[in-house]
Amino acid sequence: MKPADDVAFTALARKICSGAGFTLGAYKDKCIRRRIAVRMRACGVHTYADYHALLDRTPLEYDRLRDALTINVTRFYRNPETWDLLRRELLPQLCERRRGELHAWSAGCSSGEEPYTLSALVAEYLDRVNRPEQLHRLTVDATDIDRVSLERARAARYPSQALAGLPAELAITYFEPVDGERRVIERVRRRVAIRRLDLSTDAPVRQDYDLILCRNVVIYFDRPMQERLFQIFACSLAPGGFLVLGKVETLLGPARERLAMVDPRERVYRRPT
Repeated sequence: MKPADDVAFTALARKICSGAGFTLGAYKDKCIRRRIAVRMRACGVHTYADYHALLDRTPLEYDRLRDALTINVTRFYRNPETWDLLRRELLPQLCERRRGELHAWSAGCSSGEEPYTLSALVAEYLDRVNRPEQLHRLTVDATDIDRVSLERARAARYPSQALAGLPAELAITYFEPVDGERRVIERVRRRVAIRRLDLSTDAPVRQDYDLILCRNVVIYFDRPMQERLFQIFACSLAPGGFLVLGKVETLLGPARERLAMVDPRERVYRRPT
């Protein structure tokens, strides 16, 4: 027989799935419990049963809980060594091979810092080689499960201090001042298509990506779902396409047979041509 605490947690998880429209089954149990505990403390309740009852009384708590459950740790130019590799080697290589016609996927894009940085880096390279007109051939699919984060991404406006990690020339050239904030300039902003997608249940937008960024997202899923996602990414890359993971993530399962390691430090993999 399950301990009473586990029974109460299972009942709460079912309620969250039905009430918040959030699929919990593929996420690591300890991650879910830790994030629910944050909301329980904020609400001043001490048991899963009490929090279950609170959700009945306060439906708005679902929105706060969804925010707590969704992974939203992001900033511009996070892990600069990875971005420097993209800027110096991978993106120029892809731009030359594809003559600017690039399809990229930022999986778990949060509030948009990653996909807009990617679009700005491609613009920077094409500007440098005097082919700015080719930027319209870039498409960055930016997906996330969190609706609030996606709305922020669509606005493409950020506090000036949020750009502190960006190389100065990128911040100056590809962001414009608006009402005390900084907004991604239109030609860079237009290349990013923002949409809601649940990695645990929804299919990718396309199957021929030249670049997939999924950094510091997969670690929150359990091992079977990690292997499934890696296989999905491998199948969604065009020949010669790159997959970039977070620095604490490692490719697992059958996808290891389909992708070759390019840079072990920056967790970059490539689908053979």
